[in-house]
Amino acid sequence: MTVHSMTGFAQIEGHDETFDWVWEAKSVNGRGLDLRCRLGAGLDKLEPTVRKAAGERFKRGNLSVNLRLTRHTGSQAVQVNRQLLDDLIALAGDYQSAEGIERPSLDGLLALRGVIEPVGEAEQESDSESAARDKVLLESLSQLFDELASARAAEGAQLGEIVGAQLTAMETLAGRAGDSAALRPEAAKARLEAQIAALLDAGAALPEERLAQELALLAVKTDIREELDRLATHIAAATALLAAGGAIGRKLDFLAQELNREANTLCAKSNDPQLSEIGLELKAVIDQFREQVQNIE
Repeated sequence: MTVHSMTGFAQIEGHDETFDWVWEAKSVNGRGLDLRCRLGAGLDKLEPTVRKAAGERFKRGNLSVNLRLTRHTGSQAVQVNRQLLDDLIALAGDYQSAEGIERPSLDGLLALRGVIEPVGEAEQESDSESAARDKVLLESLSQLFDELASARAAEGAQLGEIVGAQLTAMETLAGRAGDSAALRPEAAKARLEAQIAALLDAGAALPEERLAQELALLAVKTDIREELDRLATHIAAATALLAAGGAIGRKLDFLAQELNREANTLCAKSNDPQLSEIGLELKAVIDQFREQVQNIE
């Protein structure tokens, strides 16, 4: 499976002997799948089918689907409102002898609003014709979702490369932290000896047992091996998800939070400038990782 972005755009145009239509779909980031449809007057009955099709194809993203349906010029049937026309002719006759009023022509009366009316679509189309039209529109919708999925997959492939490189960078930084001089036994021993000397120089009258406890506590507070182990576990889990593909955005976002937590703890425990610098670099990469993950389905 591949990684998909939540951002994409697609457009499909079609026509038959009666109609032209244009489907458009665009999607952006979202916590879940939020679909908004604009299908035009008389086509609301298609919305349940559109929603079902979208739910089968996409798992996350704010998705907008629009349909523009236009009847071909000249194919719109019209009818004359004879009752209104007769009333207007009769009214014109009443004023025939009135001074300063010119008798209207038939063309002028026909041009008045309401005299010539378009025949409603419901009157013009039979149920079978309407069903045939809807079938063609929904077939075109399937093509639209194919193109949208392809657009999201193309951007997802780029995202996958970016996120994969970031995971590699995290792994490298975690390795540098593990190799840091701050973790070497001689460095830890020297640091503890310096702390003991500072306590003794201060005239601290501490029992040997209490001193051992304090030194052990200091050692625990500065030991980052557990953080490094958890970082390695989270990086491996994210790498596996990336390889598996599919709807992995939520899981990657959770791992980004856990990675950030471990990096924060590593920085808090560090009392070595080199290790602190590595920790800050790690945090920066994790922030970039989490930002990119927000775009993954």
